[in-house]
Amino acid sequence: MAKKKIAVIGIGKISQDQHLPVIDKSKDFELAACVSTRGIGHGNVPVFKTPAELYAAMPEVGLVSICTPPNVRHQMVREALDAGKDVLLEKPPTPTLAEFDDLVAYGRKKKKVLFQTWHSQYNEAVDATKKILKKEGVTSVRIDWRESVRKWHPGQDWVWEPGGFGVCDPGINAMSIFTKIMPFPVFVASSKLKYPANRQTPVDVEIVFKSGEKHQPKLSAGFNWLEESGEIWTVSIETEKGTKLRLERGGTVLVVNDLVVIQNKSEEYEGIYDRFAKLLKKGKSDMDGAPLRLISDAFFLGARENVEDFNW
Repeated sequence: MAKKKIAVIGIGKISQDQHLPVIDKSKDFELAACVSTRGIGHGNVPVFKTPAELYAAMPEVGLVSICTPPNVRHQMVREALDAGKDVLLEKPPTPTLAEFDDLVAYGRKKKKVLFQTWHSQYNEAVDATKKILKKEGVTSVRIDWRESVRKWHPGQDWVWEPGGFGVCDPGINAMSIFTKIMPFPVFVASSKLKYPANRQTPVDVEIVFKSGEKHQPKLSAGFNWLEESGEIWTVSIETEKGTKLRLERGGTVLVVNDLVVIQNKSEEYEGIYDRFAKLLKKGKSDMDGAPLRLISDAFFLGARENVEDFNW
């Protein structure tokens, strides 16, 4: 079967690190074009400055992967749908729930496939944890998500602007794991957000969650963007049966009662493109907004504290 032609819109770090290499080796997709306001390309494919230029010049390209910052995502997705394209979206999807919900409805109206990706969900260890929690229940979850903004978003000032999410940009990855593995709905009870005095988004966030469960499990998360000793991407869990679990390295490793039972290399982006291929075959969308809703509620309920300036 011939590969489907796909264009990548937004050629930044995540596109260059993940999307483009994964498409290059995909059995399902072939890179047809890039869209970059800075004129950055990949391989020998055409490069366009705007999506409109792409759609006019190459109408035969039916798929786009949108990897821009989230604050322009809503308009770009609508434009792609209007041009008759099926769309894969990087995370976070949009700055607001209203925009996200509009895209869900608009994609349905246009009868096109929309796929909101949450790459951290695409790990065997995450799936295994979900099965254990469904069987054994949950008494506590502690999420620690700490990394260096200087390493993962070097010089990218948009992450510090309104709508840029701040430390919740990586933190939403933890929420995507959390919402997938939990056997019952969870809600934000309270949150504390620390903002550098010279920035508009948080550098440190602490969240307490609640649920409707009678046994009142203890659920919390902490995100920090100034961790220079290495990445800490851990979800620590205790079940009602007393089993202690740890999802480590962003969900690629599962430790059960201090024994490593699953340890895989990260192939999350391979997973999302495999999923996209299956959705296209079925003509079905997948627009999960649960991680965005938790992050949105953390901002909505957040107590703000100003801390020292952040400078690159």
